[in-house]
Amino acid sequence: MNHNTPLSPRPLHHLADGRRRVMSTAQLRRHGVPAAEVNEQCRPGGPWQQLLPGVVLLHPGPPTSEERLHAVLMYAARERTAGVPEQPGRDDAPPPVYTEAMITGLAALTLHGFASAPPLPSLDAFDVLVPRLRRLRSTGCARIVRTPALPTAVQVTGLPVAPVPRALADAVARLQDAGTVRRLLTEAVRGGHCEAAAVVRELTEARLLNRPHMVDAVDSLVAEGRAIAENRLYWMVREYDLPDPVWNVDLRLPGGPHLGGLDAYWPDHAVAVELDTRAPRQDDDALWSEYARKREHLERLGITVVHVTPRKLRDAMEQQAAVIRTALMAAADREPAAYVVVLPR
Repeated sequence: MNHNTPLSPRPLHHLADGRRRVMSTAQLRRHGVPAAEVNEQCRPGGPWQQLLPGVVLLHPGPPTSEERLHAVLMYAARERTAGVPEQPGRDDAPPPVYTEAMITGLAALTLHGFASAPPLPSLDAFDVLVPRLRRLRSTGCARIVRTPALPTAVQVTGLPVAPVPRALADAVARLQDAGTVRRLLTEAVRGGHCEAAAVVRELTEARLLNRPHMVDAVDSLVAEGRAIAENRLYWMVREYDLPDPVWNVDLRLPGGPHLGGLDAYWPDHAVAVELDTRAPRQDDDALWSEYARKREHLERLGITVVHVTPRKLRDAMEQQAAVIRTALMAAADREPAAYVVVLPR
């Protein structure tokens, strides 16, 4: 028997009674149910219904949100089963593994746990992300979204779901209400789902930043991300018993030019911390050049600059604290730094 050989026919009522109440016509064929029988079962008033092309709902009532999600993925994905063939008469058949497709948009945000995303039953269609060259069209409850390169899916309740930044970009691309867009973007960062820079990067790649209602929302998002990163920096200094720095200061040479602002500075050690909360927009290269010039200037004056990103503070705080502590301890072995004036920012 090869993988194309139909299995022994499973009684149709057993198929409908199993845990999996959505099946593709290919799966049904492997269970020995021919296309003609599927058509007969899906006739008007029949016990089954065709939910999407090639996807059958094995009961006559309305589908649940879970059934609709699986149906959308069955329609859009290149489906295979996990490791072993399906066995007729068993309800513990392996779950489907969906390749080259994942849920995105508002449905994905709901699955990620966004309170500001709508409940799944209220959505008429679910966005599903597929490679650009797949021959598929939107139909029924499946809305096709194409991409040149699929991101790595996150498994949520056994379903492949787009990462939050990509799901956000696909969601707001269809939204016109500025308040809804702002709430979703704010929750993404405030709720700890992702960093502001990752969201802005996706919005930039999707060419959404030129929309009028997006400008203020993104500016608020970046400000939110910076505030959260600053709070994490304060918490790190306290939690890891680092000496208290002076916070949010400007440095100047005596009677000379402005050297730049810093998020934290230890004057006795000539060690500075700078948070990199740049939003990756078109002026990113110019802004990075400004960061680099400031850092080089300060280091020529003998000031050690520790460059920290919000993501490092979130995911590797202990490591960042160790880097700062090492820089503070090494101060005694360095030449004294040039005298600078420290001013509140």
